[in-house]
Amino acid sequence: MSAPARSAALKIEWAKITSTLGLKGQTAVQLQAFKKCNEDARRKVAVLQDTSQEIDFAHYRSILKNQSVIDGIEAAYKSFKPKTYDLSKTLAAISNFEAVAVKNAETTKSKVDAELTDLNMTLKNISEARSFDDLTVDDVAKARPDIDIRTEQMVTKGRWMPPGYKEKFGDLSLL
Repeated sequence: MSAPARSAALKIEWAKITSTLGLKGQTAVQLQAFKKCNEDARRKVAVLQDTSQEIDFAHYRSILKNQSVIDGIEAAYKSFKPKTYDLSKTLAAISNFEAVAVKNAETTKSKVDAELTDLNMTLKNISEARSFDDLTVDDVAKARPDIDIRTEQMVTKGRWMPPGYKEKFGDLSLL
């Protein structure tokens, strides 16, 4: 990893990302899994960098009597070539994970944007609404035509009070 990339990776504030963006559900879980993987890899790299990579064969020659064993091990060590691995599958898996994470983030963003739009419309309606005292029956009927339809049905059936009205508000016929 290059120095600027390492510096940028160290500056990531994981807790702030989740709280600032308001991530929830699967996106937050995947971010936590990525954070854990990042921390594990960083720890392993630090451990490997701290370990000595040189073998002191002279020290072993002074301790052991059988010099041919040391010569054989040293020859094997010097002829050792690290095996190379094809990382394309791993990189493809990381790319797929990133694509899914971006897709989930976009889905979350669109849901949040839709909710914000609804909330803004609600706030606008609340701020522009007339007070309850200024409403007329015609205004209520215009806003909720189902009330007029229900009232017509009740009147045609000879019912003048909605069900449960007397129980809730009392009988006003005495007035």
